[in-house]
Amino acid sequence: MQVVLLQDVKSLGKKGEIVKVNDGYARNYIIPKKLGVEANATNLNDLKLQKAHEAKVAKELLEAAKELARNIEAGQVNVSVKTGEGGKVFGSVSGKEIAAAAKEQLGIELDKKKFALDDAIKTVGVHEVLVKLHKDVTAKLKVNVTEA
Repeated sequence: MQVVLLQDVKSLGKKGEIVKVNDGYARNYIIPKKLGVEANATNLNDLKLQKAHEAKVAKELLEAAKELARNIEAGQVNVSVKTGEGGKVFGSVSGKEIAAAAKEQLGIELDKKKFALDDAIKTVGVHEVLVKLHKDVTAKLKVNVTEA
C-alpha cells in the first residue's frame, strides 16, 4: 500500500513523501497514529496543492529577503563608542549594538544573531558586517564606528 506521510517517520521517510509499506503496517500503525494517509487521488491532490503553497511562500520569503538586503546595503549605521588614548576602543562593538543602531537609524529591525562577525570590532572606522537574512541571501551592512 502507498502512503502519504503527514509527519517524519524514522527509517521510513520525511513529511510529504509517498512511501510503499505493508498493508498491515499502514492500517494498524501509520494511519491510526495519524502519521500518514492512504495515497488515493484526493490525498495526492491535497499533497500537490500543499507543496505548491509551500513553494509560493518560500519564493515570497526569498523576495522579501532580497528587498531587505537592498535596503541594508544602501544604508550605513553609525555607532559611537568610548575611546582612550590613541583611538583605542574600550571593549568592542557587538551585534546587539549594531542591531539597536540599525533599528534607530535605518528603521530596520534585525536580529543580533543574524550578524556574522568574524572578530569583534575593536577599531574606529568603517567596517563591513555580513547579515544573514535567508539561507540564500546575505547583505553587507556598513558600520561606521566613531569616538564618543
